[in-house]
Amino acid sequence: MHHHAAISFKPSSNGLFSLNPGIFQNPSFVIGPFRNKLRYSLLNCRGIEIPLPKLPPRINSVNNGSTSIAAAVKDVDIATLGNLCVDIVLNVPELPPKPLEQRQAYMEQLSKSPPDKRYWEAGGNCNVAIAAARLGLHCISVGHVGDEIYGRFLIDVLSDEGISVVGMNERSEALNLSSADNETLLCWVLVDPSQRHGFCSRADFSADPAFSWMSRLSTEVKMAIRKSKILFCNGYDFDELSPSLLESALECAVESGTSIFFDPGPRGRSLIAGRPEEQRTIGKLLRMSEVLLLTSEEAASLTGINDPILAGQELLNNGVCTKWVIVKMGPKGSILITKSSITCAPAFKVNIIDTVGCGDSFVAAVAFGFIHDLPLSYTLTLANAVGAATATGCGAGRNVASLGKVRELLKESNLNEDEKFWDEVLSDNVNSRDVTVLSKMVVNGNSEVNRVSLLKVVSEVLPKLEFAPKMTGSFK
Repeated sequence: MHHHAAISFKPSSNGLFSLNPGIFQNPSFVIGPFRNKLRYSLLNCRGIEIPLPKLPPRINSVNNGSTSIAAAVKDVDIATLGNLCVDIVLNVPELPPKPLEQRQAYMEQLSKSPPDKRYWEAGGNCNVAIAAARLGLHCISVGHVGDEIYGRFLIDVLSDEGISVVGMNERSEALNLSSADNETLLCWVLVDPSQRHGFCSRADFSADPAFSWMSRLSTEVKMAIRKSKILFCNGYDFDELSPSLLESALECAVESGTSIFFDPGPRGRSLIAGRPEEQRTIGKLLRMSEVLLLTSEEAASLTGINDPILAGQELLNNGVCTKWVIVKMGPKGSILITKSSITCAPAFKVNIIDTVGCGDSFVAAVAFGFIHDLPLSYTLTLANAVGAATATGCGAGRNVASLGKVRELLKESNLNEDEKFWDEVLSDNVNSRDVTVLSKMVVNGNSEVNRVSLLKVVSEVLPKLEFAPKMTGSFK
């Protein structure tokens, strides 16, 4: 969807990121009614847990006739921030040219008339929200959607999945805009005969974010963040929203005890070496997020450390709120690193059709495990399964993993085990941490590594998924 500069970054001797302790302020909130859930806890980044009573939510009326649930109750599992777009997936004879002006002309030619609706799909953070909703999580999408055919399409798709959209901007900010500035963001997903992908969006052709005219969070957005257990952000948010607006969302989440999940994605390496305001904001996101999700290449580009575990530990050590760093190792699997442990889970073997949306689906499953307090190896196993299930389909949006496909993969329990690979990954880290590895066969022997049986994990996760839409308690 976006062009990226291939810039590497090495940490300074004083740590990766600077933090201004005065950035956090106290916002006020109002929110409309959401689905009733009965069990919540409020977490802040210092690790203090304040359990809330198991009482029905209080409903308070407000002046505009709508209703709001008492601020203490977090009845939304995950809110995604920004990056709401419509993907238009087209087969093309060749991918667009690389020179920026030629790419822009190419996209403008494509945009002259709307293509057939069968080529449209919900994209961006819609993938995370849809995958999470299919696991039974209560999700909302916070972002900007225009009042045109693409915006209405996006709202309809999300509504069909049980997901509400909360508008990003104050209405007054949009009054004097041109229609082009206020339109739903489109991403042209172009596929050549060799199944290579190219991406084009109007956000690619401006130094400023697509919605740079937004100067403040709406009251509804502030409340949506406060009502959510998790706020998910990614690097593509910078292509739509100003760094100052992203910081406002970050402040709101931290003040209200909402856990931040951040996936810098390919944009991370250009942001960390970008404009001062971009560097400042991504630094704060990396420090204040409880969960960071990166590929091994992204972890290396942010830290200058090629070893994925050491890179994860560097991010943990430089974090203020960071509890988990999850490093995705592609078809090999994934690693979850905490202050005291390392957990590794090989990937599932599948017939890969399309990898678009796999990382987003993975995030949704990690959120499920985080909210329901699954053991770390269980969370990684589920995340690998959800990501793999998405890879067996074509495209993302409504094509992300179905719950049925996830269950099927777990039951098949076909791991892509590569002992040599994991031995190499763990070779310098076994003695320093509590190390757990998911295995299809568990053989007693090496006491330095705790091996967890895949069959045991599956036998305990599957029943939770059978009732996923009804789950409100933690994993026991």
